[in-house]
Parts: sequence; structure tokens; C-alpha cells
Amino acid sequence: MLDTGLATLLLIIALGLIFDFINGFHDTANAIATSVATRVLSPVQAVVMAGILNVAGALSGTAVATTVGKGIVLPEVATQELIIAALVSAITWNLITWYFGIPSSSSHALIFSIVGAGVAATGGWSNVQWPGVEKVLEGLVLSTILGFGAAFVVMVLLLHLFFRARPGTVSAIFGRLQMLSAAWMAFAHGSNDAQKTMGILTMALAAYPPAAARYGLSGTSWHVPLWVILAAALSMGLGTASGGWRIIHTIGLRVVALRPIHGFAAETAAAAVIETASRLGIPISTTHTISTAIMGVGATRRLSAVRWGIAGRIATAWVLTIPACFAMAWAIHRLIRLVAG
Repeated sequence: MLDTGLATLLLIIALGLIFDFINGFHDTANAIATSVATRVLSPVQAVVMAGILNVAGALSGTAVATTVGKGIVLPEVATQELIIAALVSAITWNLITWYFGIPSSSSHALIFSIVGAGVAATGGWSNVQWPGVEKVLEGLVLSTILGFGAAFVVMVLLLHLFFRARPGTVSAIFGRLQMLSAAWMAFAHGSNDAQKTMGILTMALAAYPPAAARYGLSGTSWHVPLWVILAAALSMGLGTASGGWRIIHTIGLRVVALRPIHGFAAETAAAAVIETASRLGIPISTTHTISTAIMGVGATRRLSAVRWGIAGRIATAWVLTIPACFAMAWAIHRLIRLVAG
């Protein structure tokens, strides 16, 4: 018969992989919306490609996982109850925003759910590691600015390079190149987003003494076990392969009208920003980055080319994610403690 701690650990692993799966289909649009919108790839081709490259990206490093697992709240307060509260909160928010087709941030849903649950635990605000939270907030701001700015610059350069070319020639060239940029975007998405689940699963292993001893996670020792990396990668890949058509519609078809050259510029700029953040261990929102990159591309044509009403709806979701997930995780943690007595 399983002891309570082990049973809870298995529940956390299940919740973590569910979150990762939902993150995959919730954020599928990040990797493939522009390719579908420009008709370079069919929806099925794009989803399969994104799923495979999400897995490859997830296997490429663990710097972001380390930030999530030990840099947001103090490791000694990262109990099983805290982790369950954070995961339930993040999963709930992802499902709400997916249902309404709102491209919110799965990353910030998880991070600020961890913060909310950490504050609900004994010790309150002193449990929060502010340098880690500041890194996340800086990434939130910089990813949107850099996503917009880099895409704007790339698009302007491409327009100057190809301004004499015929439209049909440009579309043919960038129809092929966009397959590469979409692949890079899918890889980058996996390299940043799947690591958040790796981090919280490793946090859960460290919170259960027998598992912590088995995997050498006690004290200052920290590494992500290989099976956690593989499980998170495959879960996100499967989620991505299932598609997230509501959000694809919002990002790819309603923010700005796209052609292959625009899709290439947006994906290249966004992937470069995301990959840089992944190597620096900064958990950023792939949703924020590709959304603002698409806006940056649209702004090179004229400001009215961007449907700012949709952009405003996206921005509203970004602003709501942090307080909503903080409050939800705080309440769930308090409820768990109340039920547990």
C-alpha cells in the first residue's frame, strides 16, 4: 500500500504532465499560427512539425527548469501542498483562457501560481525569492519589447532587400524559408516552455525525502532527472500535436493579415528572443513574444494594419494572469491546509 507522501508525489507528477500537455495545445499557436495563416503549411502538417520540434527543444537544456524549481520560492517551503496548489491554479487558468481563445501566458500562470501558493504557506512573503521573480518580470517586459522591435527591424530590412522583387517571387522564396522559421519557433517554444514543468516536477521530487535521496536533490544539489526531461518533452509534444485551434485563430488570423514574408520575420525574431532567454535561464512567455512580433511586423505596413482591439484583448489577458493566478493558488493552498487540518 502506498504511503501518503508517495501517493501525493504521483498525483503531482500526473498534474504536472497534465499542465504540460495543456500548455502544449494552449501554446500550439505560438509555433504554427503564422505558418497556417500564410498557408505555407496545412494545419495538420504544422501541428505534427511543431509537436516533434517541441520535444527536440525540450531536450536542449535545463536552465529555465532550475529557475522555476529553486529560484521562485525558498526550496524548504516548496512542499507537496504548495506544488499541488500551484499546478491546479495554472491548469485552471490555462483551460479558462483556452476556452475563450485568449492567448495568455502559461509560463506566468505557473510562475505566479507558485508565488501565490508560497505566500499562503507559513512565512508569507518571506518565502518568495525576489531576484527570481524579478527575473521573470523583466523577461515579461523585455520579451514583448524585443519581440515587437526585433520583428519590426527584420521586416524593414527584408522590405528594403526585396523591394524590387515581384510579389510572386517573394511569396515563393519566403514560403520555403518560413518552413525553417516555423521549425525554429517550435524548437524555441519547447526549449523554454517544457522546462517549466521539468522544474516543478523536480521541485516535487525534492519535497519527498525518499525521492530527494534517490535523485541526489537534497541540500544545494540540483539537477533534473533524465526521465523528468523525457516525460515533460513528450507530454508537451503530444499536447502540441493535439492542436489549439481557438488560439491559432486569434493569433494567426485576427491580429494582422499575414503573408509568408511577414510570417518569416515574426517567427525568426520571436524564436531568437525565446532561445536567448532559454539559454539565460529566463522563463518568458512564448505567447507574448510571438504575439508582439506579429504586431511589429504589421506595424511596418501601417499602424492601422494591426487590429488593436484584438491586441488590447490579448494585453488584458496578460495583465489579468498575474493577480488571478496568484489569488487562485493562494486560495487553493489555504483550502488544502484547512481540509488537511
